[in-house]
Amino acid sequence: MPHTTALTQPAVALGELAMVVAVTAGLGLLIAFAGVAVMWRLRTRSIGVMLAVVVVVAVAATLAGVVAIIMKMIIEGAVKDFVLSVVTVGGLVGLGVAFVLAKRVVGESRRLVAAVLHPPFVAPKGLPAELQTIANTLEEAYARERALEGARRELVAWVSHDLRTPLAGMRAMAEALEDGVVSDPGTVARYHGQIKQEVERLSAMVDDLFELSRIHAGALRLSRARVGLADLVADTLAGAEPLARAKGVVLTAEAADVVPVEADAGALGRALGNLVVNAIRHTPSDQAVVLRARVDDTGMACLSVTDCCGGIPEEDLPRLFEVAFRGEAARTPTADGGAGLGLAIAQGIVEAHDGRIEVVNDGPGCRFEIRLPLVAG
Repeated sequence: MPHTTALTQPAVALGELAMVVAVTAGLGLLIAFAGVAVMWRLRTRSIGVMLAVVVVVAVAATLAGVVAIIMKMIIEGAVKDFVLSVVTVGGLVGLGVAFVLAKRVVGESRRLVAAVLHPPFVAPKGLPAELQTIANTLEEAYARERALEGARRELVAWVSHDLRTPLAGMRAMAEALEDGVVSDPGTVARYHGQIKQEVERLSAMVDDLFELSRIHAGALRLSRARVGLADLVADTLAGAEPLARAKGVVLTAEAADVVPVEADAGALGRALGNLVVNAIRHTPSDQAVVLRARVDDTGMACLSVTDCCGGIPEEDLPRLFEVAFRGEAARTPTADGGAGLGLAIAQGIVEAHDGRIEVVNDGPGCRFEIRLPLVAG
């Protein structure tokens, strides 16, 4: 008989255990589904409310298991009362902690919202980690937006000025021709030539503005193919040679034999051409502008344009590629043409190629460098 009892008791215990697990799992699933349904209905409410629901679900699921054990009479008498008391206190403590935590989360969230609604936005300090990351990101985004807005306003102001001046001259010459104020063939031909020159300059400015707007809007479409930088340098040299000859500037090139990149040859050629034209315009006669194509020490393809412009003030170097920067050394529009947007366009094109563009003072002038990833193999 003792042997039979020893075999029967574990079987009964295992059966009761299975029953308790089944009841607990069933009640837990019902409570979980109810909690999910409540959270779905409250999905647009405060995160503190949803946090409280999560804690209530967890506490309720735990209580369901304890109740299942007690109802099965595994725990009886004074022990049952103790267990119920402990579980009740634990549940109340859990709800209290959830309330405090939810209140803090809601309070910090409202503090962040208040900072957003009262510009200028400054990221509040002491927020929970995730909210602090959001706040810092927002602060950086607002700062960039303010800078862009300021640049746009300055751009509109100086472009309006640069458009108004040639338009006024063209109007005066057109009215003089129309009214017969000038009639001798030489003057008439000169007026026609000046009007044509100003029209070409305005057309180039409009093209630059359109290109810049596409870059800023992320609408620049590149048709990439394998390009050798030596060929790109040769094409740029040929295109800029007439301007260099007219200015009396010596234009030379030094290119390694094989420096392949994956690029849009037309767009990258425009960026390099902008740098070369800028260099020629700011280099005195009988001085040199040098183009180089090589692989630098970091394994990147490097295009450089070195001029003899006299250097750029160190405090102006970080702002040189800003659209509306008007420092004297910032390559602003001059009488020989140019809309003053060449550097900003070059930067946009290079960055669209996953590259970077930099400028440093070098000897009697400065050196612009474009770095691009090399093509593997």
